[in-house]
Amino acid sequence: MGKIVLLVSKEEMLHQAHNILQESRYKIEKMKVIRTEDTIVEARKAIAEGASIIIARGLQASLIKQYTDIPVVEIVMTAQEMALLVMKAKQILKKPHPVIGVVGSKNMFCDMSYFDVLYDIELRTYYETTGRRFGLAAEKAAEDKVDLIMGGNTAIRVAGEKGIPSLFLSTTEDAMRSAFIMAEHMDFAMEAEKKSAAQIETLLDYSTNGVIRLDRSGKVISVNPMMKQIMDGDGEDMIGKELTEVFHEISKESLDHILEKGEENHTWFIQTGKNKNAVLATLAPVVVDGKAEGAVFTCHRIRKREAPAPEQKGGGKKFIALGSFQDIVQKSGAMQECIRKARLYAMSEKPVLIQGETGTEVRLLAQGIHNASLRSGGPFLTLNCRGMGEEEQRKRIFGENGAIAMAAGGTLFLEEGEWLSADSQYRLYQAAAFRRLVSDAFSQWEHGDIRLIFAVSRPLDKIFREGKIRADLFYLLKGLTLDVPPLRDRKEDLKEMITAGFRSACERYSRYHALTDGAWKCLMDHPWPGNLIQIESFTERMVLTAGKRSLDEDMIRKLFEELYPEAEKKSREDGEHEEEREYGESRYGEGGYGGSEYKEDGYGENGGGAVYGEAAKIRAALKACAGNREKTAQALGISKPTLWRKMKKYGIV
Repeated sequence: MGKIVLLVSKEEMLHQAHNILQESRYKIEKMKVIRTEDTIVEARKAIAEGASIIIARGLQASLIKQYTDIPVVEIVMTAQEMALLVMKAKQILKKPHPVIGVVGSKNMFCDMSYFDVLYDIELRTYYETTGRRFGLAAEKAAEDKVDLIMGGNTAIRVAGEKGIPSLFLSTTEDAMRSAFIMAEHMDFAMEAEKKSAAQIETLLDYSTNGVIRLDRSGKVISVNPMMKQIMDGDGEDMIGKELTEVFHEISKESLDHILEKGEENHTWFIQTGKNKNAVLATLAPVVVDGKAEGAVFTCHRIRKREAPAPEQKGGGKKFIALGSFQDIVQKSGAMQECIRKARLYAMSEKPVLIQGETGTEVRLLAQGIHNASLRSGGPFLTLNCRGMGEEEQRKRIFGENGAIAMAAGGTLFLEEGEWLSADSQYRLYQAAAFRRLVSDAFSQWEHGDIRLIFAVSRPLDKIFREGKIRADLFYLLKGLTLDVPPLRDRKEDLKEMITAGFRSACERYSRYHALTDGAWKCLMDHPWPGNLIQIESFTERMVLTAGKRSLDEDMIRKLFEELYPEAEKKSREDGEHEEEREYGESRYGEGGYGGSEYKEDGYGENGGGAVYGEAAKIRAALKACAGNREKTAQALGISKPTLWRKMKKYGIV
């Protein structure tokens, strides 16, 4: 049990305490009369001697609470004690409805809200927080012409000087006894909390998982020994930091959702510490009365796969994945969701399918998955399947020194996998699903330890419908699918990339150019079928050939026409076919104009050839509405000015 100390200002209160202790066995270790000016010194002395709870009254209790951290039980005058004083005051005054002023510290008194009604008096309170101001409070009571003043020594002195009757605020044993009972209850609760905390501390100390406790603002307040070990000894400097500063994989949004909304657990697969230890991390809120008061972050260590020995094929440092998720611009919600999935897929050993247009971050995502996986110590080998015949595919992928052999213990990343032959698809399915390599003679099977990442430049569903991929491989790949959103659907990322490309080119060639609002609008409205590749080359050309400092919309549009005439031509041709199809078949029926050309036609065999379907929709709508622009805009669900801008953009007259 803890040590309870009683500090009071009068001997009378000490006598009351002794009388109570003779009747009951309250565990009060020490009792002492102190002067108010010595309160802080005496309290700190008691704490140094092992006090866990201090019992005090009025101003002394307030000072102890203000200048120390020890729990304080306040001696509060009971309603019965105040009622006795009021009755005594009425006997002294002997007048109907007397005005009584009470001077003191608010924490000394019980609730006296209904005393006026109960005792036929007018009770006025003059509360102060410092002893030096009690005299001023008593003088204010005298100015208010109260009939009697209740208070301590200072108030009694002022009342005497003003010739006003007074009563000293003396307590009975009731208030002291109540304080003793409350102190013992508090001590019991504190002892139970200590035991619980000790049990939790022991549990955390000997836990096989790393555990971090967070306060309600998301800052680290404690780290258990296993977490320090996982962090390779970097645990101590985490205290006081926000969790997102320590683990960059955790976004501020995820942390806020946990702490502000009390959402359910979030899980990440991350690598941490100097040795890049792989852990499965979970963040869960600590909810009290429906509100998150903090959170617990746990890390379960996952044993990494051993890197291949140097003598093994693929065991050297030749094939390294240099990219990571941090290298990808991810300001848009669409890309953040894509990377969130990719981090989760990194935990698995199953094949991953990445679908994305030319120029999107397909390769960076594949490298990020490898580097976040348990195979990060192994090789990462990239092979493009396009342009290889069946025999060359068999040799370069499945041969003795082929890609699977060289990527043993690591990851094989196949780009443009839709170009694999049927035989190669069968062999790849066996390698990915069963880790077996089929020999040319089919007389033996060799072990092939690789994790497959398979990328296609158009939707695998469409390839499957065309009969160009085996069903077993299709269903194997579809489980862990990543759809990389094109930049036209990620406006935040698009602006970031255009800005970066433009600034980089300006700095590289010591040029100083600025884009007008019209130029920016033209750039942001462009569909960018080549995505990042197209942006980088376009901004390079734009800066190199700029003839003036300010680059406007006309200059940008002319450059598009000059650089991509085939795309413009194909756009017009596609528009004509689309017009015939939409006008002849849909007539604004089911499906209307709400669909996206990119979603209907996929990514395009050449990386986004049919990217201007919007022009076809506008032409079809104009034709159906007999050229009436107002009706056309209504049919398309856009405003008339927007329709005019789009017609101008696509050269529709």
